[in-house]
Amino acid sequence: MPPPAAETATRASLPAGKPATPRERARIRTIEDIVRLGREHLALHGAAALSLRAVARDLGVVSSAVYRYVASREELLTLLVIDAYDELGAEVEAAVAARRPADFDGRFRALGSAVRAWALREPARYGLLYGSPVPGYRAPAERTTVPGTRVINALMGILDGACRAGRLTAGDSTAAVVPALAADLGRIRRDMGLTVPDPLVARGALVWTSLFGAVSFEVFGQYGADTFAARDELFAHHLGVLAGIAGLQPPAP
Repeated sequence: MPPPAAETATRASLPAGKPATPRERARIRTIEDIVRLGREHLALHGAAALSLRAVARDLGVVSSAVYRYVASREELLTLLVIDAYDELGAEVEAAVAARRPADFDGRFRALGSAVRAWALREPARYGLLYGSPVPGYRAPAERTTVPGTRVINALMGILDGACRAGRLTAGDSTAAVVPALAADLGRIRRDMGLTVPDPLVARGALVWTSLFGAVSFEVFGQYGADTFAARDELFAHHLGVLAGIAGLQPPAP
């Protein structure tokens, strides 16, 4: 698992190859404590009510002292976003890596199950990433894009690997890819180094959004108390349908 976002951010400011001094290590630990307390406050009060002053109280320092480590509430939110994306990404990547490389269907199901397991265990942090926007806050793309794309990169890696192995089928879809969409898909394929053809990249986008839609419905209680008792079985069914939409072939018996 990667180091916490606070440690990563602080190390990035140090000269390359130079070990951290005791003072720098102490700073890293303090920022880690601030992020840990931020996670606790996020779970208890929600992102909109997150307060650096309240975090400072729990840390046992005056509010002015905490600003030497985290400059603002927005900076704390950004650290929490990066921290959550990295933890989710690491768990997804580990789940995928635990399956045989040629088991593309199994790797996809492992990915989806890991997303759901993390989201159900960390609903407040999942909500920070995929729920309603926090009023007055916009995550800086230059800091959050890389950690925020770990799951989609893992998903497209599975689809691309299946395509290269001849294990990804186009199915019977006749939906045309119009030129404007083809331009977007071509850029995505170039940026990610994919061999998957445009129609299957578009299907991958549908699978991605559908996966997180299914997880969000469960995390945010949209099913209702009496709608589905067999939630595990429902999600497994969803994954099977989405694997078929993606064009993944189950392993031969």
